[in-house]
Amino acid sequence: MSAFEELKAEGYLHGSRGSGTYVSSVLPENLLQVAAEPRQRLSASQQPPRRLSSYGVRVQPFPNLENRPTRAFRANLPALDLFPTRIWTRIAERRLRHLSIPQLLGCDTMGYLPLRMAVAEYLNTSRGTRCAPEQVMIVSGTQEALDLAGRLILNPGDQVCVEEPGYPGAAMAFEALGAKICAVPVDSEGMELPGPRARKAKLVYLTPGHQFPTGVTMSLARRLQLLQWARRSCALIFEDDYDSEFRYAGRPIPALQGLDQHGLVLFAGSFSKVLFPALRLGYLVLPPDLVECFAAAKSVLNRHAAPFEQTVLCDFITEGHFGRHLRRMREVYAERFSILVESAHKELTGLLELSSVEAGLQTVGWLCLGIDGSAARRAAKARKVEVIRLSIYSRGAIRREGLQLGFAAVNGQEIRRGVHQLAIALEELVRTRL
Repeated sequence: MSAFEELKAEGYLHGSRGSGTYVSSVLPENLLQVAAEPRQRLSASQQPPRRLSSYGVRVQPFPNLENRPTRAFRANLPALDLFPTRIWTRIAERRLRHLSIPQLLGCDTMGYLPLRMAVAEYLNTSRGTRCAPEQVMIVSGTQEALDLAGRLILNPGDQVCVEEPGYPGAAMAFEALGAKICAVPVDSEGMELPGPRARKAKLVYLTPGHQFPTGVTMSLARRLQLLQWARRSCALIFEDDYDSEFRYAGRPIPALQGLDQHGLVLFAGSFSKVLFPALRLGYLVLPPDLVECFAAAKSVLNRHAAPFEQTVLCDFITEGHFGRHLRRMREVYAERFSILVESAHKELTGLLELSSVEAGLQTVGWLCLGIDGSAARRAAKARKVEVIRLSIYSRGAIRREGLQLGFAAVNGQEIRRGVHQLAIALEELVRTRL
């Protein structure tokens, strides 16, 4: 009887009391499947002309992380093999067992309120920010935050300042919206103050906690000067705090958002670099007067971030697992960076000058003896070593060529192998030049 009831519920049988039970004349599969008609592939000349918007013409694809074996010195990636997947799975299973109808409906546009409360508390204590949960918007990551900020602040032709060298995803998001990019050089104190060319800039994008890609931490004096400049220029600041959870040396400097007295700073962060890239959850802390318009824009674009993942992440934070994971990873990454520094001192002296960073998942090695960055990358790749030449992060001529080296994603043995093979590759390049 149960089997018959199930078949009736799914549409395979029909019948009535006293008449009998019959196989349905139209089976459910016929209602769900459409026969595919053979279609001739059109040549390029036969394609109808497309009339894309100016945005559609300008936008460029952002490269995804390649699913390949991790090896030295893959950058911008945490130690995924050390993520506590069992704890995460246990929390997810518990959440699924107690799933309710309100949770199936979704959540507020700004995000799941308990998660926003947890994020605000975390940022206020560990980042030196000053924000209430009402100012926190949960987004899919920094890239969505950049797109939202660009849409709401910039008009086509408006000027936005970015670091030089700097994170290319920011410039790509702003250029797709028609903004004009003003590249501002980075020195030992972080991004320099924008010059006369940037007097009309409406937005400044920067990574002061751990500058991407050089790893420089912006000094307190420079932060205060930048805030003064932004106030005089009536510009807003987008502060990208992408991986400064992992600090190894020096006292932490308060975020620009925490130093801001006039609501000039939008503060963004992502859990992708801290936990795992596939999570696709981050946050954007907004000045109070901008919350309403950002919420309206997000409601039109994608309503809200995925609620289930938000609830799991919230429990992961509030139950203390997030803090324990950060403390453990900070020790692991500090040890791996120490191994990289020690190995580089032994084998790369005179070939690559390693930059000393205070935070983050990667550092920069400055090339010596006039070694070309592209040639160094190709030579390293031939020896199964991943490096990124620094010049790809610059819009113009770079002051000094270098290589970006990640140290967080691989263990000490792989780091030592990578250093040894990179040394051989660079030595061969030097010999061919002589």
